[in-house]
Amino acid sequence: MEENEYRNTYHSVNPTQCVFEKSINSRRSQCSLAHRFCLADREGVSCTSNTAQQQCHGLLTVLREKARFAMKLTKVDGPLPHGKEVKVQMGSLLGLKKLLDIAGQENLEISDIHRLLDLAVKKYAGEENIPYDQIMQEVVRFEGRRKRAQRT
Repeated sequence: MEENEYRNTYHSVNPTQCVFEKSINSRRSQCSLAHRFCLADREGVSCTSNTAQQQCHGLLTVLREKARFAMKLTKVDGPLPHGKEVKVQMGSLLGLKKLLDIAGQENLEISDIHRLLDLAVKKYAGEENIPYDQIMQEVVRFEGRRKRAQRT
């Protein structure tokens, strides 16, 4: 399937794309509102709630902007390259998990993104009051999967 054709089909079958799709597809997080599906030979994730998807989108936009300095980027106009996007998504989720002092912090898996974001917004009385500087420490610390050594 041609890439442009794939993208067009993807967006037509997935109008409410999960903004944390990369972290979910990396098998390091889950969400109670996520719906997984397959298209061609790829996996996609949609959100079953428009309201939750908008909340996640708004929060991830702020997280990307706050991560700009930590990632040594001058400008963020949307999704980042794959590796950096996974780093922002997973590092931020782990940072929120640590802030909320949820048991099992050492575990590098997030069991419910929606619940985690909801708890953070409630605890800090709004997105604008979340201590993003503490979350950015986890973004910097997060390391994605290492590349496998090539066999000769």
